[in-house]
Amino acid sequence: MLNILWILLLPLLGACLPLMAARLGRAWCAGLTVMPVLIALALLLGTMPAVLAGQVLQCELPWLGQLGLALALRVDGLSWLFALLILGIGVLVILYAHYYLDKRDSGGRFFALLLLFMGAMLGVVLSDNLLLLVLFWELTSISSFLLIGYWYQDSGARKGARMALAVTGAGGLALLAGMLLLGHIVGSYALGDVLAAGDQIRAHALYPLVLVLVLLGAFTKSAQFPFHFWLPHAMSAPTPVSAYLHSATMVKAGVFLLARFHPALAGTEMWGLLVTGVGLATLLLGAMTAMFRHDLKGLLAFSTISHLGLITLLFGLNTPMATVAALFHIVNHATFKASLFMAAGIIDHETGTRDMRLLGGLRRYLPYTAVLATIAAGAMAGVPLLNGFLSKEMFFAETVQARVFGTWHLLVPIVAVIASGFSVAYSLRFIRDVFFRATPSWLAKKAPHEPARYMRVPVEILVVLCLAVGMLPMFMVGGLLSVAATATLGEPAPAFDLVIWHGFDTALQMSLVALVLGLVIYHFRRRLHAWHERLPLQDIRFVFEAAIQGLGRIGGRVANGVVNGSLQRYMLLLLLMAFLLPASALWAWPHWTGSRALMPVDPVTAVGAFILCASAIGTVMTHHYRLAALVQLSAVGLMVALAFARFSAPDLALTQISVEIVTIVFLMLALYFLPQYAGNRSSRGRLIRDAGIAGIVGAGVAALAWAVMTRPLESISGFFLEQSVPGGGGTNVVNVILVDFRGFDTFGEITVLALAAIGIYSLLDGLRIDAPGRPRGELINPHPMIMTVVSRPMLPIALAVALYIFLRGHNLPGGGFIAGLITAVALILQFVGNGVNWTQERLHMRYHPVLASGLLLALATGVGSWVFGYPFLTSAHTHVHVPLIGDVELATAMLFDLGVYLVVVSATLLIIGKLGSISAVPKSTEASH
Repeated sequence: MLNILWILLLPLLGACLPLMAARLGRAWCAGLTVMPVLIALALLLGTMPAVLAGQVLQCELPWLGQLGLALALRVDGLSWLFALLILGIGVLVILYAHYYLDKRDSGGRFFALLLLFMGAMLGVVLSDNLLLLVLFWELTSISSFLLIGYWYQDSGARKGARMALAVTGAGGLALLAGMLLLGHIVGSYALGDVLAAGDQIRAHALYPLVLVLVLLGAFTKSAQFPFHFWLPHAMSAPTPVSAYLHSATMVKAGVFLLARFHPALAGTEMWGLLVTGVGLATLLLGAMTAMFRHDLKGLLAFSTISHLGLITLLFGLNTPMATVAALFHIVNHATFKASLFMAAGIIDHETGTRDMRLLGGLRRYLPYTAVLATIAAGAMAGVPLLNGFLSKEMFFAETVQARVFGTWHLLVPIVAVIASGFSVAYSLRFIRDVFFRATPSWLAKKAPHEPARYMRVPVEILVVLCLAVGMLPMFMVGGLLSVAATATLGEPAPAFDLVIWHGFDTALQMSLVALVLGLVIYHFRRRLHAWHERLPLQDIRFVFEAAIQGLGRIGGRVANGVVNGSLQRYMLLLLLMAFLLPASALWAWPHWTGSRALMPVDPVTAVGAFILCASAIGTVMTHHYRLAALVQLSAVGLMVALAFARFSAPDLALTQISVEIVTIVFLMLALYFLPQYAGNRSSRGRLIRDAGIAGIVGAGVAALAWAVMTRPLESISGFFLEQSVPGGGGTNVVNVILVDFRGFDTFGEITVLALAAIGIYSLLDGLRIDAPGRPRGELINPHPMIMTVVSRPMLPIALAVALYIFLRGHNLPGGGFIAGLITAVALILQFVGNGVNWTQERLHMRYHPVLASGLLLALATGVGSWVFGYPFLTSAHTHVHVPLIGDVELATAMLFDLGVYLVVVSATLLIIGKLGSISAVPKSTEASH
């Protein structure tokens, strides 16, 4: 079912579209943003018949099979429900955001981040692998951090984003640990295996630890007590972000986790006490606090916390009908809360404030918005004929039957009624204080008006859904709730009947009591506000910031004790750790000498070893004279390359000698700006100390090498030697390892190389440094004639050699990395022999696009294997007979190697071109050459 994969990939890949259309205007950005979402939504709706029939649709592509990680996706009733909320409300938020954002806002960046977050949320709900779920879980934390801090110029936005990332990121680490333990208990990271092993998990000794870790991940993401404090401070995000994150996505990820792992973790007393207790505390605390918020979005944020506590409480009750009620309220909350946030955004957009103390009488200026907001607020309060009323009735019915707290079981329905009373009160305050109170004088002068027609369309659609679900619940959501509850419970859902009138039962009586209590609370709101203002409350943001600053100070003291700018201290700590760790292992061995005989030392090897040691010692002894030390250092590199060649490692020898040449040229260019002599700054005592430490560490390394080399060595080299030809299609084992068996590592390495090159380029860009004692423009003959004459014919020869090395690399020593270094050395020779300006005028090459092309080519080679159902970077090879030439081997690894070649060449030229331009002589000086 590749359609499932496209549902996930379309938003992630589509995130590039608004960035590319940023210069075309926000309308283009919004249009290109909504297009992949609509396609994904259509694909999701195409799976609806199968899902309603009870089928579980799955799609799996192998990834890192030995680690248990696969790109495995599933669509069952639960994931389909959440994916529908994510995509459906996502479309409405995109339309709303198009009209909400200011012309000065970066529409491209906003919509790209929104799509990235949407793709991450889809990954969470569609994942059929525990590790993949954690991967997307962390991506939601990162992308939400960027969305909350979208207005990064605002200090509040930055602090709110940092708080959200800190809390949800910490919960993500706990979740990762929980998933790893779950996989360990079950023996598989496949979600289906874990959900089917509920009895095994609950009977395991690690169950309490697993449960706490998973609940920490869920509670932090869904802002449950005591981790609720981050959510209100995330209100600094643009209102479309708040409407999306707090209704259908970010905060719903935690309750989704409770639903998804319900078959594996629920059903125990510990689950009931923890989940119900936390949900009950969050329900009451959020409802009471919302009543005292003056900011519209602040009120809605705490009401979100309260409703999330309600859903969490229902999952903790451990009854099938409570699960149905929780899923029903998830749907209802998403519709009325998204519409209320959008209404708050319209009010802010038209009046310039969200402070309810400054607002009033807006029904005269925004009559249509007032009607929409009133209906949505009624749904939030649980008014009959609206969707919120039905799910709250189910909630009340389940709390009456709950026996989680034993003799204290009445606490649950009592707190439920009190919290619902506060919900009615703050919903009434939202409507009356904003739309029906006397109009302030300043607002009468401003005379706000209704927003653009299509800015109200998303609110209208959501409000119509609130009415439709409230009046025709079974028709609208009955079948979907049934399959979602079946997927959540791991067994057939209980029979239920969603109707408006169940009779004058206990649940209806509790609803009426909550309505009356809400009216009473609203009537005494001024006294309650006065009492609340006298409380010695502390803004949690200041507590959090103080804690962060305290940790920073402690970390600074620790770091300053180690990182004091002394390279000697850094090397001392590094060498001591390198010595102590092997020494602790060697000390336990009875004999340091093994039974394996050493190879005889021939005279040539002995001479090479002597030169290597002498050059290394000479580098240390003459390090004050930088040029002499550099010459001896190059001798060390040369001898290492010869050692590789001596011990049958020609690929390493070619790589080493090429890297050595490039590195020495870079160092020579750097030496131009440094004094030729560096004074001695170490005392005699320090020199003796350093020499002693070096001797001890050297002796330890020698002992370790001796112990290892005199013992039989078992490595994985035999596997690579056996599988090189049948598995990778090449006889050069080293190259096959780099482009096939360990291609993922190589791709990471060239990515790091590209980032390093771009970083160096950025550091050197615009830098102008005169050499000590040699002002710019006073160099005599900077490019000797002999160098100029020799370097130019060397280029085509070197390019031919590089091509030869590249083409033969899969079967003989060579490959893209070595060929790239040879090409880079030849081009560097042109820079040195002819000057920067002369060379760059003839290259006609922009290095950044070449660098990107190399990375994209390597990536495309890896992704291409997915198309044929193979793991990332799986290579294919075949033999083709070409007339007059004969049998020719073709391998996809060659394309990957070409990407490596382009990255190496462009990265080297990017650095050498910018480094050389610092000391480049004027064009008039170079013209003669």
